[in-house]
Amino acid sequence: MGLKKQKLSHLHFYFHDIVAGNQPTAVRVAEAAMTNTSATRFGAVVVIDDLLTLGPELSSKIVGRAQGIYASADLTNFGLLMVLNYVFTEGEFNGSTISILGRNEVASAVREMPIVGGSGVFRFASGYAQAKTHSLDLTTGYAVVEYDVYVFHY
Repeated sequence: MGLKKQKLSHLHFYFHDIVAGNQPTAVRVAEAAMTNTSATRFGAVVVIDDLLTLGPELSSKIVGRAQGIYASADLTNFGLLMVLNYVFTEGEFNGSTISILGRNEVASAVREMPIVGGSGVFRFASGYAQAKTHSLDLTTGYAVVEYDVYVFHY
């Protein structure tokens, strides 16, 4: 298959999730009959196209986008099923993607999600992503999440 020696890359960026306002980047597309009465919003399915930036400010340099779906999948805790592609648009990883599939227990200080693949530079990728909430404004529906991604690739 022509695989080279595997490398480990550490990526650090911020994920901007906006669920309200004039230009949301996260939109609920489906829900269960019980979603709006559930403490965890169980059954809600949200499609996202969130900015990835170098710094926590929305005006910081854009390095890519997080595109995919998250769904509230826990009846008792605020736990999300994350199905995401991190699409990189700048730098040495421009045009490459990392695919995430896993649980995000939002109330935990640090959440870990597995990398299940990728494309471009990240073809055959594996590893994990750690997420930490940097800021959350419940009034505006705007969250900034800090990510450290450790990805093995060829």
